[in-house]
Amino acid sequence: MISYIANVNPDPGSLALVLAGGGARAAYQVGILRSLARNFPKLEIPIVTGVSAGAINAAHLANSRESFPESVRQLTELWESITIDQVFRTDMPALALTMARWAVRLVSGGVNLSPPARGLVDTTPLRHFLEQALDTKEGLLTGIEENIRSGRLTAAGLTTTNYTNGESNTWIQSKDLSAWERPGRRSVGARLGIDHIMASCALPLFFPASKIGHDWHGDGGVRLTAPLSPALHLGASRMIAVSTQYTGQRAGALSQTPRDYPAPATIIGLLLDAIFLDMLDYDALTIQRVNALLEAHPSPQETGFHPVKLLLIRPSQDLGVIANKFEAELPPTFRFVTRGLGTREARRADLLATLMFQPGYIREMIAIGEKDGDKRREEIAEFLAPVHQEMS
Repeated sequence: MISYIANVNPDPGSLALVLAGGGARAAYQVGILRSLARNFPKLEIPIVTGVSAGAINAAHLANSRESFPESVRQLTELWESITIDQVFRTDMPALALTMARWAVRLVSGGVNLSPPARGLVDTTPLRHFLEQALDTKEGLLTGIEENIRSGRLTAAGLTTTNYTNGESNTWIQSKDLSAWERPGRRSVGARLGIDHIMASCALPLFFPASKIGHDWHGDGGVRLTAPLSPALHLGASRMIAVSTQYTGQRAGALSQTPRDYPAPATIIGLLLDAIFLDMLDYDALTIQRVNALLEAHPSPQETGFHPVKLLLIRPSQDLGVIANKFEAELPPTFRFVTRGLGTREARRADLLATLMFQPGYIREMIAIGEKDGDKRREEIAEFLAPVHQEMS
């Protein structure tokens, strides 16, 4: 058995937490955090990055002035109190007005006959909810600046997609600005606030984009080809990355009997998973390959690279399948719309899982996450333990 001496992690300045997207499935990350807070109450995570719904969790942790366990407790309360009508308007007048605007836009040939439709739903409730939950001042996360000043936090980063130029922008607030630029992605120094969270969470077409500066920004997962890159640029040499994608079951052989044409919900769900989740796996594989090359290199220091320890945590169950059990909890009007997209016909429930901001589903996601974290407690303890041997 491993002794949990890792309650205070060594070299805390190099440890990063990377939180991926997945809509309502991001509640699974809260369960993982609850397990970490209970098993390692003195854990310090000075580098935090997030994208899409993971940006909400990352922003809360970076902004909280409380201890790690207390911060996680408050984050749990935030998720357990949220309902779908606190994320976007689900009443008939709001949905009907949005649908009418989209219809006018499609048949007008581009003529502005009505105010433009900026999304399929109105996410004003989510903005109000986050402003209160995160205790913002003039829309800014003031706790981040205080935590950086006190040394508890080194850097925080939230990623968005710039709809003007198609770039992936990671907005960073840090002690020492670590700027970087790569093809299609760059960092931007900023005082992080609600606009950055709302932009990072703006599901393409579903949620309206958020204006930052002069440009409109949407979901950060759209063009983020290297989800682990922001944490690396911010100085991480060890990373805990939490995905919401289940990979335990193989796809299996091709169908032996004819299948019906896939429902729109199936196609949309696959597209959302491609945006939020697939690139994290590819990026993790790249890090593993680079680490293997460095280990085999006779003089790794001459390469200009250093090994990065990565712990990738993912669900032990398919969170999308579980969403089917809670479909009846959706507000009637919104449930009518989702069924129109074929959610009852879809073999996969990824779209439902993304939008299932309902108490029953959220609680189950948190419970699964906490259970998965506890199962890997010894592995996590070993990951956080001091490194006794350095690569020569």
